[in-house]
Amino acid sequence: MAVSSVGRRRMAGRTAVLPIVVAGVVIVLALLAAGVYLYDHSRRDLIASGVSIGGVPVGGLREAAARTKVEHDLVSRLSQHVTVRSGSQVWTLGARQAHLSVDVANMVSQAVSASREGSILTRTARGLFGGSVKKDVPVVVSYSHQAVRDLTAKIRGSVNRSPQDASVQPTASGLDTVPGKMGLTVNSAALGARIDRALVGATASRTVIVPTKRVAPKVTTAQLAAKYPAYIVVDRNTFSLRFYDHLKLAKTYEIAVGMEGLETPAGLHRIEWEQVNPPWYVPKKAWAGSLAGTVVPPGPADPLKARFMSFDGGAGIHGIDPSEYSSIGHDASHGCVRMRIPDVIDLYSHSPVGTPVYII
Repeated sequence: MAVSSVGRRRMAGRTAVLPIVVAGVVIVLALLAAGVYLYDHSRRDLIASGVSIGGVPVGGLREAAARTKVEHDLVSRLSQHVTVRSGSQVWTLGARQAHLSVDVANMVSQAVSASREGSILTRTARGLFGGSVKKDVPVVVSYSHQAVRDLTAKIRGSVNRSPQDASVQPTASGLDTVPGKMGLTVNSAALGARIDRALVGATASRTVIVPTKRVAPKVTTAQLAAKYPAYIVVDRNTFSLRFYDHLKLAKTYEIAVGMEGLETPAGLHRIEWEQVNPPWYVPKKAWAGSLAGTVVPPGPADPLKARFMSFDGGAGIHGIDPSEYSSIGHDASHGCVRMRIPDVIDLYSHSPVGTPVYII
């Protein structure tokens, strides 16, 4: 069937319109693309909503404004000194002392980069329709770890307290027990970590409480009796020797002590060694005369009878011949503690090596 002239004219018109429509669409798309590009380019340093730096919201701010806000809200806070407390004691660590440095440019750059993630279309859609980016840029900060270690060591030196064992204090009237005391020690690792967090933490408190641990003494009051099964107190003023069995007075003996110039040595001693029927190791002293430095074997010439308990090198507790019992109750010896033979034998049987000997 032949196409009429009218039909031919209509077809020609449609053919002529199509390029115009296509061209129009292309132009519109180009304009949209240009608009999207220009819109995105204009926001190249704009931080997306929802982005924060160290907990400080910076969404909607340009890069320069974000730097200003971070300097004001974050750096100013991190520049404040850290306070460390333990009871009434206080220490501080300032930003300058810690050589603290906050890299604001780095953090803001990270915030901008996070805002630029995704395609140009997703960024444009987010900007036009109120989308957000959930991102908190961590604080970029440097400081002197040595300064923290130095402060921790200083605190440890001030706070650490060694425990004190319970002890026995002999007196003229008896044995007094001195209660032990708890010690205190700093958890250095935990303290250093707390100071670190306080220095660099954007939201952490700037006050640190020193973590400590109480340390119990090794010997408590309840353990003293077991620790001291035997204890000797020599009272030179009353010429008496008191023997304590597990800190309870068990027996009192009459004694003689050193004469003037050769006094029995005062203070706390311990039985160093013991001997049955001991020889006399004569000390190299002027008063010993020709016997000085010699050894007198057991027998009539030996003044040490029955037992000898050394407590200060040459000095000791020993028995004497009955012919010398009259010296008991007097300053009569050359520094030793004299006892009657039955008494020294009895004391010896209860006083092993290591027994404390306290001389008043």
